[in-house]
Amino acid sequence: MEEINDIDLENYKKDYIAKAGKPLNGRPLAKRDDLIEALKTVSDPEITINIWDMGLVYKLEQKENGDVYVEMTVTSPMCPVAEVMPTQAAEALAQTEGVGQVEVKIVWEPAWDISMMNDDAKAMIEMF
Repeated sequence: MEEINDIDLENYKKDYIAKAGKPLNGRPLAKRDDLIEALKTVSDPEITINIWDMGLVYKLEQKENGDVYVEMTVTSPMCPVAEVMPTQAAEALAQTEGVGQVEVKIVWEPAWDISMMNDDAKAMIEMF
C-alpha cells in the first residue's frame, strides 16, 4: 500500500475552472457584500464551514460589466471536492442580482493553511 508521503502531490494539482451566468447588459452591479454572502453559501463538506470564512477565496474581482472572477483554493491538493466547489461558487455568484458571467478558478499558491481562516471559522473549529 502506498503511503501518503510517497504520493506526488503535483499530480493532484489539476486546473479546475468553473463558469456560470450570462452577460449583465447594463443592469446595476451587485455590491461586494452581496458577492461575499453568495460565497458564504458554499461550504467545504468535510469541515462544514463556508469557503469565505475558511479563507479559501484568494481573489474576488467584479468587472465594470458585472462579470466576476474568483481565484480560490481547497484545503489540500488531494481534496475530493476540488472540482465541485468552484462550480458551486460560480453558480452561487451567478444567481446573485447584479452579477454577469462568472469564472471561478482553483489556484494552488499560496497553499492554504489554518491561519487563513477568519476568527469565526477558527472558533467553530475549536468547538469540535
